[in-house]
Amino acid sequence: MSLRSRLLIAIGVIAVVALVLADVVTYRYLGSFLYRQVDQQLDQVHVPFEAEANSGQPISTISCYAPPQQAASSGGPSPSSDTTNTSQFPANATEALAVEVRAEGGAVVARQFCSAYVSGVAYLPLIPKIIFGDTTAGDGSRVTYFDAASTVPGGPEFRVRASTLKNGDLLIVAQPLTQTASTLHQLLLIELGVTAGAVIVALAGGFWLVLLGLRPLRHMESTAESITAGNLTERIPGENGSTEVGRLAQMLNVMLTRIEAAFSARLASERRLRISEQRLRRFVADASHELRTPIAAISAYAELFGRGASDKKEDLERLMGGIRSETTRMEDLVADLLLLARLDEDRPLEYRSVDLVSLCAEAVQTASAVGPEWPIAFVASEPVEIMGDAVSIRQAVDNLLGNLRAHTPTGTTGIVSVARKEQVAIIQVTDDGPGMEAKEAEHVFERFYRSDPSRSRRHGGAGLGLSIVKAIVGNHGGTVSAEGRIGGGSTFTIQLPLIPPPERGLRPIVLDPTDSHLDQNGRN
Repeated sequence: MSLRSRLLIAIGVIAVVALVLADVVTYRYLGSFLYRQVDQQLDQVHVPFEAEANSGQPISTISCYAPPQQAASSGGPSPSSDTTNTSQFPANATEALAVEVRAEGGAVVARQFCSAYVSGVAYLPLIPKIIFGDTTAGDGSRVTYFDAASTVPGGPEFRVRASTLKNGDLLIVAQPLTQTASTLHQLLLIELGVTAGAVIVALAGGFWLVLLGLRPLRHMESTAESITAGNLTERIPGENGSTEVGRLAQMLNVMLTRIEAAFSARLASERRLRISEQRLRRFVADASHELRTPIAAISAYAELFGRGASDKKEDLERLMGGIRSETTRMEDLVADLLLLARLDEDRPLEYRSVDLVSLCAEAVQTASAVGPEWPIAFVASEPVEIMGDAVSIRQAVDNLLGNLRAHTPTGTTGIVSVARKEQVAIIQVTDDGPGMEAKEAEHVFERFYRSDPSRSRRHGGAGLGLSIVKAIVGNHGGTVSAEGRIGGGSTFTIQLPLIPPPERGLRPIVLDPTDSHLDQNGRN
């Protein structure tokens, strides 16, 4: 059963119970009021009869009436008095009295009856011989009130008052309750009609109020269906801190925001994992490709040695020189791979003060000695100091200068500049060489990347030099970028924070001068 149906049933049951209670209370209160009125009338009527009975006089003749059509012959009992008022009365007249005096044993001492006519039929009260229950009146007499049926089945009820006389006899006065019963019957019909109408109105109004009140829940339902379909950006309308549904919508929206953030983080993590797996596979493939060539060359030299190349001195020298060259190339590649692996370990660094101007000046001096065919100038207008590792930063600068010599023709001039801008130290290495395309600039820092599709080794090494630069700069909380255009030269920019961010911590210095050395190309 739906919530709307349960609410409507609850509204209907509550309305019916409340109205029935109100009807019962009203009916009983009005009935009690009407009965008290009849009792008051009986109290007033019995006074002269009680005076007559107590004085020993016979009970006065009661003026009775009867409808004309029943004056001659009546279906009910005839009154004991011969005096009958034949005035014109309606056929349902009920203004009648019954007076009776009884001895203590129940014998009738005196009696005067006037019939009650209902629809032209006369009725008299059926008074029991033994009357129970009484109360003490103010004058010391005992009085009791009770209802009596009619002597003829289907007749009206009578209200009876019985009180004791001075001699101990009972004075009984009765009056029909036809008007009282008619009034209560009409009240009952009115209450039934009003109750039915009120229940219908309550259900109709409750239905409208339930629809209005459940509208936010329907919105929640539609939003939940949309979210189930995969739209995590949906939010429940109607946030309102002053209502229960509004607060529920507010809390659900907070929950949905967190779920969306968690789901987005999970998707991002899965994407990063897939990218990492792809990079790892490509890295392994590239490393295998790079190692395969020197290994194949060494294998070929070994085969030549086995075929007798060692018998001639000049062939032996050429063979051993080739083995040394390929071994050196493989050693450099393994060293670069080991360096990158260490840079990825994310261990804390021990920061020290580094004078970038002196460091870069020494790197320029070394590069000019190693490759005098590539003249390099140095520019610095002010001292610039940062907190970092001098050896790894020097290697990053040497790798950029080595990249200049490897990818530009002889005669290309370069400029190394050091400057400070706000809280960032900037190192730029600029050349006027052939430059590179924008697409190439986006990938130059990727591992094993070379612009030569054929992967020729006529220019550059294995493609790890700039990857090492990026890893070193990243470990210092900085960034590195490349810009260039065909025929317009290239610019490599390193930006390092003057003060290391505390939340990053200090990342690992992996250069250990005790187990490696810088070669003439600035690589470990």
